[in-house]
Amino acid sequence: MGAKTGLLVYADGEVPDLLRQAGTADLARTSAMMQRLYPACDIEPHAGTELWDGVYPPKGTAYAASWPGVDVVGDRRVMIDFPSQLPEHLVAASAGRRLVLHAMHSVVDWLAFALWEDGRLLRSLSLSPDSGIIENIGEPLPFELPYWAGDRPADVIPWPDEDEEPYALPFHPLELGEDALRALYGFVLEGRPEPEDIDAGSIALHGFHVRDPHAPDTAEQEAQLRRAMEAMGPPRFFSPGPDGSLIERDGF
Repeated sequence: MGAKTGLLVYADGEVPDLLRQAGTADLARTSAMMQRLYPACDIEPHAGTELWDGVYPPKGTAYAASWPGVDVVGDRRVMIDFPSQLPEHLVAASAGRRLVLHAMHSVVDWLAFALWEDGRLLRSLSLSPDSGIIENIGEPLPFELPYWAGDRPADVIPWPDEDEEPYALPFHPLELGEDALRALYGFVLEGRPEPEDIDAGSIALHGFHVRDPHAPDTAEQEAQLRRAMEAMGPPRFFSPGPDGSLIERDGF
């Protein structure tokens, strides 16, 4: 499984039903929404994509679309360990509406999702095998129940020649993440599609460069990283000696 998401959706009802009715999103309407959600940022139009690819944009880019009744934003900035700590202005923008967050990163098997109704947090879950359960607020949603009941155990088997512990969680976060995507948004990224699933590849999103004017730009961040790497000097390699101490050696 290799899916990654950073997805925020505001809706006047059930998100899947509204997305099924989505046509072409108006650029001016979507740009106005982005200005409301990122009031302190510089926002410039950028090439768009489909919802399928827009759930995990490049750093500094957001993909978005606004229709009557539903607004979609794909942005890595919403990939936070504690969904309950989503910036207050983003939650406030959901007054009178439903707000759904979904964040997932396959490299570390991390999943987080949350649901608000009229600004009130109903459910938040964040977990990974390395960190365990990071946040668990509210009652589990119906699609979660088989996982907590032990009906969907993690199908992760340690390599036979390595001394590994069993998988650290009773179920796999990414499997729950796909079920969360289907239940909350109406589509999946991996796994077998179901007949009623939304075709996320048919929903177009507009693209935007989003830059915080008070933060270093990408070029400066890369320059800082290069300077840090240069200051580190060449890599050094060690091997354990007969007495268990580390002995420096040349190369691999």
